[in-house]
Amino acid sequence: MKVGIFTDSYKPYTSGVVTSIATFKEELNKLGHEVFIFAPSYPDYEDKEADVYRYFSMTSPTNPDFALAIPVYPGMHMLLKKLDLDIIHVHSPFTMGRVGMHWANRQHVPLIFTYHTLYDQYAHYVPVAQELVKDMALRFSNNFCNRCDHIVVPSKEIQRLLYSYEISTPITVIPTGVPLHKFQGIRENWLRNNYDIPRENKILLFVGRLTREKNLEYLIEAFDLVKMKMPNTTLVLTAQGPLENELKQLVIDLGLELDIDVIFTGAQPFDTLVDIYYSADLFVFSSVTETQGLVLIEAMAAGLPVVAVRAYGVRDMVDNGIDGILTEYNKEEFASAISEILSDEKLYNYYKKNAYKKANSLSSSNMALKLERVYEELLVSSPPRRTKMQEFISRIAP
Repeated sequence: MKVGIFTDSYKPYTSGVVTSIATFKEELNKLGHEVFIFAPSYPDYEDKEADVYRYFSMTSPTNPDFALAIPVYPGMHMLLKKLDLDIIHVHSPFTMGRVGMHWANRQHVPLIFTYHTLYDQYAHYVPVAQELVKDMALRFSNNFCNRCDHIVVPSKEIQRLLYSYEISTPITVIPTGVPLHKFQGIRENWLRNNYDIPRENKILLFVGRLTREKNLEYLIEAFDLVKMKMPNTTLVLTAQGPLENELKQLVIDLGLELDIDVIFTGAQPFDTLVDIYYSADLFVFSSVTETQGLVLIEAMAAGLPVVAVRAYGVRDMVDNGIDGILTEYNKEEFASAISEILSDEKLYNYYKKNAYKKANSLSSSNMALKLERVYEELLVSSPPRRTKMQEFISRIAP
């Protein structure tokens, strides 16, 4: 099977969407399928993997790490004719998603869309009329969903949410899996070997982007409450993003010490990231805008219990009272849950054992098999997609 992936973000950008695409590509390749990526270009970055096609792009004015594709690719028609794709899979309803939809129509192949993001929750990137932007984002994404042949979502919560929007396109739940083979033979002291963390300190870890939607001000303020009860704790933020300086200033304003109480490691390659997971004692997560929160399962693959805010996506990934604790949106409750787990060794080991089990149930190989079945069913059941001219003729025909 030949699959074309159209996405608004890909390497070297780091995000859950990028990780999902890269993970599924690797697993589908193992199953014998060919996967072709169509994504924005990034300055001074050269692909080391095959079958990646880059669109010219410009830097996003609201996030300098992000590239915005210019949806023009000379010779695209001839390229797709040569590749002879069986299916097109898009990962955004915006620029590259629209490009993918256009070519699915032109090539008469099924179109599948993975709904990664609660798009209305990103309105803060627009400096004005944010409520209007939220409403427009919902309408825009819902319209896109109803024009696809199939939708994949990473959690049952998001499936229920989309059905509440009266989306009629069939929806399948397929979380992004964890490549468990990459969590073998790990060094467990990477953080202490690279940072001056006291031996007696428990390490709390967050992995993600330093952006507004990750709600990191809340996390740092909750950690400040933890520190009052349990002085021998350190918070590690493995991430990069536009809020780094602002968050570092918050740490200082709270009277905490950078590089001792709160450590910013910057973004790290995946192999190092796995070492970091194994170096920590507890994973903490305060985002309320996730559709899955892939990092939660990655943390569990390293045996880390989780404390997270109860929110969309997260509720499917964390089994409250089994592999971690979900709290209400309350910093005191969040801090108390952290203290509860870290101060009870028996409870901690119970969560740790179940975290491993949860990660094993969501291996990337098993999730790729589910996606493969969706592709196969689409190829059998989907009628040929009609061109715009055919749709126009059908509307005016008597």
